[in-house]
Amino acid sequence: MDFIKPTIEYAELSPLFIVFGVAVLGVVVEAFVARPHRHVAQVALASAGVVGAFIATVLVGINLAEVGEGVGRGVVGAEGSVVVDGPSVYLWGLILVFALAGVALFSERRLEAGVPVFAGQAATLPGSEGEREASTAGLAHTEVYPLVMFAVGGMMLFPASGDLLTMFVALEVLSLPLYLLCGLARRRRLLSQEAALKYFLLGAFSSGFFLYGVALVYGYAGSMSLGAIHNAVVAGSEDRTLLLLGIAMLSVGLLFKVGAAPFQAWTPDVYQGAPTAVTAFMSAATKIAAFGAILRLYYVAFGADRWDWQPMLWAVAILTMLVGAVLACVQSDVKRMLAYSSVAHTGFLLTGVLGVQSATDLADGQVTSLQAVLFYLTTYGFATVGAFAVVTVVRDANGEAPSFVRWTGLGKRSPVVAGVFAFFLLSMAGIPLTAGFVGKWAVFTVAMSSGAWPVVLVAIAASIISVYFYVRYIRLMFFTDPEPDEVVATVTTPSPFTSVTIGLCAVATLVLGIVPGPVLDLAAQVGDFIR
Repeated sequence: MDFIKPTIEYAELSPLFIVFGVAVLGVVVEAFVARPHRHVAQVALASAGVVGAFIATVLVGINLAEVGEGVGRGVVGAEGSVVVDGPSVYLWGLILVFALAGVALFSERRLEAGVPVFAGQAATLPGSEGEREASTAGLAHTEVYPLVMFAVGGMMLFPASGDLLTMFVALEVLSLPLYLLCGLARRRRLLSQEAALKYFLLGAFSSGFFLYGVALVYGYAGSMSLGAIHNAVVAGSEDRTLLLLGIAMLSVGLLFKVGAAPFQAWTPDVYQGAPTAVTAFMSAATKIAAFGAILRLYYVAFGADRWDWQPMLWAVAILTMLVGAVLACVQSDVKRMLAYSSVAHTGFLLTGVLGVQSATDLADGQVTSLQAVLFYLTTYGFATVGAFAVVTVVRDANGEAPSFVRWTGLGKRSPVVAGVFAFFLLSMAGIPLTAGFVGKWAVFTVAMSSGAWPVVLVAIAASIISVYFYVRYIRLMFFTDPEPDEVVATVTTPSPFTSVTIGLCAVATLVLGIVPGPVLDLAAQVGDFIR
């Protein structure tokens, strides 16, 4: 048997190579650079890597635009393992934008008396003498930067996977670093480690479901390639049980990553226990990557079997929206409230997935499902990263103060910060003149165009419910006075990196709400998925 040298499209895959290359260099820095210089070196390396990958992504996108338009625009690279098409490039750019925001929040030192928010030595027991010595010495885990770069690489590979095996590898590459990052909080270490353990155990179960689904679909189609699976579905087979069970198993793994009900149990605990910088990055970037994979899997591999998986998504979307909106109303911790808000937004995004994919099936000027979901991911990402970034600067004597009562009267003590946070909440609620309003309009419109009006009615009801818990915080900050003996939080001056991150997220949320046309047009120009 002759060995055939594989063909690698280095130019089209350059963003992935840059990210993974920087991640490996980060490991080398940990091994050979002296500890006092590692933080600066790692921040500079990670920032340069993300910016370089973003520039490469833009160049790849420009080259794809010159190839042509429509379904055939793109490259199936790495012997069919990676698909570089318009949706992939858009998702890459979006992930890299929020990766840069994540690196900026990771590098924050001013809020923790000159040290990062991450534990000095993760291997030491909480409250032990070793932990006190590490804290006194000002040690910091600079390994978080190569970890986040590995996670970013997995996130970029996940929605661009051309076969199920590559998709599983990408799922593990993005997940394992996040499990570690969630357990590295400097303060409240037991809560952080509990969050990491829950995330790891439940994530391992979901990965098992996904892998079992891969085996079942392979048994049905005889191939792991998404294009070959599509052809097998179109051709039909008597053994449809394997296909339906495989879709169900794969869906469990993917729906877990986006925090959809009934697989959302990990979300509030992990969002609350993880370092807030990790929560901010994870809440936006993971959802973008996972929804990109969901779209590619359902539209490319199982697009011809739409009538079988669509009822399942109807039920999951309805349940997710109601669970997220209702449970968020009773939360007394801002991070848990934002976690259940994220669950509700997952339901809204699933509503968009139910729409019509191809522009050829719609009248001119109508929004496609892919376009709506991509735009919603953009608006949600800016709002949620900005909101969690604000949470990092609201503090009391014990560090971050996410407790509900600590925020009482914050609008009178720090009107600018409270106002920006209120603006992010209004965007998540879908109030007009914010990006969230346009995002919800887009996904609701495409769902209605496909006949999923019952799901849209539930989505509108969930949106109305969500207004309550968003306005509840606004009322607390601006229209409620603290009790005389009540301990309240104040706003600590953050580093320029955190300040710029909050400011850019606020500007993007405002601009996308007032002038959404350019981004909607960009999402429309990416074309469709290719096989």
